[in-house]
Amino acid sequence: MNAAYTLGMVFARFHRITIIHSQVSNRSDINERLRWFGASLGLFGERDRDSSCFRVFIELLKSSRANKPISSTELAYRTGLSRGTIVHHLNTLMEAGIVVADANRYALRVGNLELLVDEIKKDTDRAFSDLRLRAKELDEELGL
Repeated sequence: MNAAYTLGMVFARFHRITIIHSQVSNRSDINERLRWFGASLGLFGERDRDSSCFRVFIELLKSSRANKPISSTELAYRTGLSRGTIVHHLNTLMEAGIVVADANRYALRVGNLELLVDEIKKDTDRAFSDLRLRAKELDEELGL
């Protein structure tokens, strides 16, 4: 994405950062490795039985590759899912800090998966930093 476009993007008010450390799939199938990647971020697993969130994620990857944000209506058309299901998954992905929205169009937060991991790490570092600061304040108040 170009810099002018990313300036207008909106993040969710909070991020739910989930990291699930699991064994990397040795399979050569790119879809299996992408499923592992998304599952490692807590995006899809047992609850995504029909792979609907995975399908949304794949379409967002494709639109990122084309450097073209996509609407929920277009996502619904491409995946064969209802717009309500799409919006549910987009909200989950935005809450996780994976997807950003601008003028009813959606895109991955950054242009590739490696940068996405870097951004999630920064989010995690900020969250722990803030948590540590609040813990210190509470310790002082409690005389610990």
